[in-house]
Amino acid sequence: MKNLAETFLPEADQKRIASVVAATEKRTAGEIVCMIVSSSYHYPTADVLGAIAFALPLALLAAHFLGGWLWIGTQNMWLFLGFFAIFFALFHWIVGRCPTLKRLFISRREIDEEVEEAAVNGFFRKGLYRTRDANGVLLFISVFEHKVWLLADKGIHEKVPQEEWNQLVGRITRGIRSGQGAEAICKAIQDIGDLLKVHFPIQPGDTNELNNLIIDGDR
Repeated sequence: MKNLAETFLPEADQKRIASVVAATEKRTAGEIVCMIVSSSYHYPTADVLGAIAFALPLALLAAHFLGGWLWIGTQNMWLFLGFFAIFFALFHWIVGRCPTLKRLFISRREIDEEVEEAAVNGFFRKGLYRTRDANGVLLFISVFEHKVWLLADKGIHEKVPQEEWNQLVGRITRGIRSGQGAEAICKAIQDIGDLLKVHFPIQPGDTNELNNLIIDGDR
């Protein structure tokens, strides 16, 4: 698939989000990271299922019409297998490069599990657990899956109820779907800052410990 993370937001919006994170962190000792990835997983099974779904009926039709109306011995079987191999290779390539098609062959449960796992991995891989006061927050956006995940370190999780995070995720998701992704993300970051400053007010000598925005298109 193409680099969805890079095309999700124009460069100007990326700079705007990074700037909003920096401004928000000046109001709290909490650390906020916005991470945008192309996808949480490459879902190879979806490519295979999609290729079979398209190749099988097309190969049957091609063998039927080109091989005659009746099956004669094994001749039509080999004709069918040849067409199937060609169509399978073609649609395996097409499905693998067309996100809209590929999502049709992935269950919602698998998407939820993979996005959650990727968000947790990103949280630890990018060092959000190493903040001084255990007050890091990851806003994780997986473009291919159309999913948003919010993860907070234990210092925040103990003080902010899960319902607050769920509401933020809902607002971001609705904003992205309506074509107002940058605005929704910026507003959510400011709202996260409002939550953090209550429990983690800015401290003298506080420094920015983490990157404000991470664009990861390698997945």
